[in-house]
Amino acid sequence: MRGAKGAKWVAGAIVVAMAATACSGGGNDGGDKGKDSGKSASGGTFRLGSTEPDTIDAGKAHESTGIIVSKALYAGLFENTPDGKSEAKLAESAVANDDCTTWTFKIKGGTKFSNGEPVDAEAFIRGWSRAASKELASDVAYHLSGIDGFKDVQGGKADTLSGLKAVDPNTLEVKLSGADCEFDKKTGHTVYSPMPKVALTDKGFGEAPIGNGPFKMSGKWEHNKQIHLVRNDDYGLEKAKLDKVEITLLNAANAQDLEYQGFQAGQFDYAHIPTPHLKPAKAKYEPQGKWFEKDTNGANYLLPADDKGDLLTKDARWAIAYAIDQKAIADGVFQGFQKPASAIVPPALPASYQKGLCGDACEGQNPAKAKEFAAKAGLKPGTPITLAFNTGAGHEQWIQAVGKQLEDVLGLKVKLDGKTFPELLDAQTAPGAQGLFRFAWGADYPTPDNYLYPLLHTDSINKDESGKVIGDNRVRYSNPEFDKLVSQARALKDEAQRIELYKKAEKIAMDDMALIPMFDRTQYRLMATDKFNGLDDIDFGEDPILENISLKK
Repeated sequence: MRGAKGAKWVAGAIVVAMAATACSGGGNDGGDKGKDSGKSASGGTFRLGSTEPDTIDAGKAHESTGIIVSKALYAGLFENTPDGKSEAKLAESAVANDDCTTWTFKIKGGTKFSNGEPVDAEAFIRGWSRAASKELASDVAYHLSGIDGFKDVQGGKADTLSGLKAVDPNTLEVKLSGADCEFDKKTGHTVYSPMPKVALTDKGFGEAPIGNGPFKMSGKWEHNKQIHLVRNDDYGLEKAKLDKVEITLLNAANAQDLEYQGFQAGQFDYAHIPTPHLKPAKAKYEPQGKWFEKDTNGANYLLPADDKGDLLTKDARWAIAYAIDQKAIADGVFQGFQKPASAIVPPALPASYQKGLCGDACEGQNPAKAKEFAAKAGLKPGTPITLAFNTGAGHEQWIQAVGKQLEDVLGLKVKLDGKTFPELLDAQTAPGAQGLFRFAWGADYPTPDNYLYPLLHTDSINKDESGKVIGDNRVRYSNPEFDKLVSQARALKDEAQRIELYKKAEKIAMDDMALIPMFDRTQYRLMATDKFNGLDDIDFGEDPILENISLKK
């Protein structure tokens, strides 16, 4: 998930003081030290702030500002728990054949969309095929690429994924083009949501999606103004307690400041915290039980987009990595509230984490090595390079610090290019894109595959006819040995053996400095624990768990 946010953060991704998503909280009086009172009441309105999403369509959502809405509107086969486990949602069972090329899902019967249509095997076939379609042009369609028939649907040659079959109304059979022993986990992504029939005929479906989740839309998405959700009383699982969720869409240029101010003024019930305010916010709100912090599955990088191949070569990427001092930025700009990263897969996946994988390039600035690699790459003093980032999300200061380090050590002529988050995404994927981009990623499902495959596998470049990247490999990284190891890992049922191959693949990508690690993500939030129960955690995608929130009596 690209981080904005998207994660998603985005996103996906997508997030913390380094995210473009906005959510806010209220009340300055004392609380109950963050503990749930144990007494909840139905009803109430939970209020968030957010930047304008790129999309709230579950088949397309790719950054946290849209994903938080699509997760509220839809329920799929599986979901991810806050501690990174995969848990059944509408799936009563999931069984793979011996070589993990066919999966059979039993679907909970009797649930329906908010328009009354049944949520059955055909609804999942409809939703997955729609998400994979050429017409929808979803940036997250690659999550479905392992299903038979994906290329035909992506290319517009077919309307339905040939690998999907409704054995009976509540049994879905999925045939894959290659082995994938973690496929069940992947169905926790919103791209795997079921869809009602109207999704295929209504061109405006994405403005007011009809789903099967704990909440439903109240009216249409009012762009740059608001999105309102109400409880779905026909939800087939445990119903939400809240009556409403109100999302105010904020100006992207100063969204985090507006969130923080809104929380202080009682306008919002949840908030990200601008970097300069982290220390005073903690001092003020931690004693009230309204301060929340958690090491999460996300990571922040510099993304060296290389569509032309004449600037950001492997040697150039190593030169840039050696010129940057992540620790100095973490200690200075972030006042110690962020931790330097040293690998692509973060420590939130402990069985897969390889601390120090990028070696001395992530241990502090090394001007001599930076200049050595720059000479090999032809990066001469005065060479222009663009460093792009999304505005209004707390990135300005640390991006400025990176730019100054590159100028001081390598003599590069760095142009800082602030954009809205949608503009940043467009720039990363544009034909001929080149330069450095702020980039964040949070796993959509709890496996290193969700870092390595979408960000760095050749299949995740997926360019369209114009040369635009339709996928999340915005580096345009392609290494056959890396691809081979990821595919081999997917075919192993033994988790320990699978993880070892993922580690080897990550080592190859890190030796190429395919992504430049910056910070492992720690999330900080302010929460109105004096008003609501259920604010004791955030979900795997780093968002509030809306269906768990209830008004205090």
